[in-house]
Amino acid sequence: MNVASEVSSLDAKIDAAIAAKPDGILEVMAETAGASLLQVMERLPDDSVKLVSAEKFDDTWKSLQGWGEVLFIVHTDDIVLECTGSLPDGSHGHGYFNIHGDSPIGGHIKASNCKAIAIVDRPFHGRRSCSVQFMNQNGNAMFKVFVRRDKERNLLPQQREAFDQLKRSA
Repeated sequence: MNVASEVSSLDAKIDAAIAAKPDGILEVMAETAGASLLQVMERLPDDSVKLVSAEKFDDTWKSLQGWGEVLFIVHTDDIVLECTGSLPDGSHGHGYFNIHGDSPIGGHIKASNCKAIAIVDRPFHGRRSCSVQFMNQNGNAMFKVFVRRDKERNLLPQQREAFDQLKRSA
């Protein structure tokens, strides 16, 4: 099999996974298709995802700090860890982007592993979902920052507006 047909075959598998559950979990689509999360995102409709250069890591983080309490998610094969809090200041040192502050969100991010930033605006289980996902060199999410929802499960208006502004300016 040549490279072009391998790519075509993978694209077809991704397209089939997306078609099977268009508002489903992207990681499940990736696993089903034998693809990376980033490869799935690249096959989504153009209005669903906007990819931004990893060089915008600091600017994007700074922008997200103005959103207030966000939903911060780390999704691996073994856990989907969800944490609500404001994104604290960060600084680069010792090979990491170090985040500390008065927030439950803290730690050390290997920012140099960031390959792209995906601004994702798509239905998720029938509702609009807005997130900023930092993608690693393997095409998988390092972490995700989601617009939060109110008690009625509607996106918080101020965060939704900030998300829309980030998407337009990216």
